[in-house]
Amino acid sequence: MDFNFLSPVSDSVLAHNELLPLQSIGKKLKIHTHAHGIPNLDTIDIVLIGVLENRNHINFMGENFNLDEIRKNFYSLFPGSWNTTMADLGDINKGETTEDTYFALKETTKNLLKKNIIPIIIGGSQDLTYANYRAYDTLMPMVNLVNIDAKFNLGDSSKSIKNNNFVGKIILNKPYNLFNYSTIGYQTYFNSQEEIDLMDTLYFESYRLGEVSKNIGIAEPVMRDANIVSLDLNAIKASEVSLKQKFSPNGFDGKEICAIARYAGISNKVSSFGIYEYKPSNDDAITAMLVSQIVWYFIEGVNFRVTDDDFSDEKNYQKFITLVDSDELVFYKSNKTGRWWIEIPFLSEVNNKLKRHTLLPCMHQDYIDACNEKIPERWFKAFQKNCI
Repeated sequence: MDFNFLSPVSDSVLAHNELLPLQSIGKKLKIHTHAHGIPNLDTIDIVLIGVLENRNHINFMGENFNLDEIRKNFYSLFPGSWNTTMADLGDINKGETTEDTYFALKETTKNLLKKNIIPIIIGGSQDLTYANYRAYDTLMPMVNLVNIDAKFNLGDSSKSIKNNNFVGKIILNKPYNLFNYSTIGYQTYFNSQEEIDLMDTLYFESYRLGEVSKNIGIAEPVMRDANIVSLDLNAIKASEVSLKQKFSPNGFDGKEICAIARYAGISNKVSSFGIYEYKPSNDDAITAMLVSQIVWYFIEGVNFRVTDDDFSDEKNYQKFITLVDSDELVFYKSNKTGRWWIEIPFLSEVNNKLKRHTLLPCMHQDYIDACNEKIPERWFKAFQKNCI
């Protein structure tokens, strides 16, 4: 495998790691160093990758950054009762052009996915999600993307790619691999009405900040159906982060964002997780610690993954059938975890794009709504996309 795009972890981080307790994460990681090169990845489950690219941020002012403080904070944490093995592969530096950086991230991510290794990507501007998405082009026929963000980032896709229009590029650029796009935590006043209408027209999912904060469990079935999760740190409220990172007085608090990250980790389908829009400042300690804890909770979730969607044996599940108007809705509940799914029927007269997506993750509340003759919104949107 070619990982030549990666530069080693800095000597200052390695020196800090030497002083940590033996039980800390930093002592249990395999680390890419100048002295020993890239570690053997044959037994690795999760890797950390930094991407030092921010030139396509709409407000780019020529500033550089590094991820040393995040690494120091993450290394100093203690692991849970984890079975996963981890490595820190260092950073992808800025290429001569942003396209070069995208290519390096795409190839690195693709190589890791081929080895069934989950990359946790920490970067600058969120347009790097586009490169992450393109890594799946030859690996999966259809991809589900979840964006934890105050904005949809659909933007003006006729313009060159930026961190405010990368989703528009994903939708319109070939090959067309995107099946579903979901945004968790959007704030209406940061999105034009045209973008909000477009999300509805394309039958994409969007969950307002207040809705998710009121019931954080809404995020779980959305994450359960995701392949790629992209987190914009600007989704976090200003009181939780450092000076340069402040974006809005409203947003997720630390507990909420960590809970959402854990849901992403628990999902059996999530195979890459990105954290973007990191902007260091002189008072950077609080943001660096929060990012390290988000990473910790994602890894915690991965360690609690359970295969509970095998419905070939009736002992594994309970089946519930409801009738809403003329539509028969079929629900499945796992006996192992208590999680719910709803069946999306094939339509014989159309070219069905779902194939491997006939069971859609849902909540118990969706079943209750169906019993009260209300069609679950997730089912309706997935069904409509299947008809397009």
